[in-house]
Amino acid sequence: MKVSKLFGTVTVQVLLLAVSLLFLIPLWWLFVSSLKPIDQILTIPPIWWPQPPQWSNYVDALTSPAFPFVQLMVNTLFYCALATIGTVLSSSVVAYAFARMRFVGRDLLFGITLATLLLPGVVTLIPTYVLFQRLGWVGTYAPLIVPYFFGSAFNIFLLRQFMLTIPLELSDAAYVDGAGDFLILWRIILPLVKPALLVVAIFNFIYAWNDFLGPLLYLDDASKYPFSIGLYAFRTRFALQWNLLTAAALAITIPLIAAFFVLQKYFIEGVTLTGVKG
Repeated sequence: MKVSKLFGTVTVQVLLLAVSLLFLIPLWWLFVSSLKPIDQILTIPPIWWPQPPQWSNYVDALTSPAFPFVQLMVNTLFYCALATIGTVLSSSVVAYAFARMRFVGRDLLFGITLATLLLPGVVTLIPTYVLFQRLGWVGTYAPLIVPYFFGSAFNIFLLRQFMLTIPLELSDAAYVDGAGDFLILWRIILPLVKPALLVVAIFNFIYAWNDFLGPLLYLDDASKYPFSIGLYAFRTRFALQWNLLTAAALAITIPLIAAFFVLQKYFIEGVTLTGVKG
């Protein structure tokens, strides 16, 4: 029995390792390509390690006038930070109302909120653009950041499910002591849902970091571009210098990878503890 159990465990571990390596191949190829001289990029058979590795590709890519790395980093962090703060604040307030407050039509409104997830973004793309254009926001970060301060259906759902796991007796006791809903949310609920808040923050930060369509539509000034548009502009100017392009792409990917490894414990805890309830 022990031998068969050990064999099953080893088999599962080997399969997981094989699948992990399969998913790591593109990342490895990106790293290897970033170190290659230009004449080794498209060779057949492919070269799995450059001869010799050309570490200067990173210096050339990140100091190129066509790819102002520092400016792109500042713009990206500005966009991601405000978008993340807006989503966490607005979604937590709405989720609290759906999870803890009692009012007529609550479940109906929650159902309508979830129904918006079924609506493809391209359906509202044109009217949304026209609205922001008439408001005079096109060309600024306002169309990219302001909508995040009005909540996100998926994040509202995620936080609501987490808040439903918190006993109502905590809120009732606070009501008896004279606390209002805002104080209960800020002092009791939010500290208990930190894992879920972190999951929402990570999801939203990654989405904003990788967002391409939004900045492409609403930003027309190169000095405001985030990484996603900056990398595309770098590609259009240096379409044949794939080694510099891959070096720049890996440089803007590393912060996300590092952040995930640092926060993976809280990320997995938040996803695990968020149940589908109610």
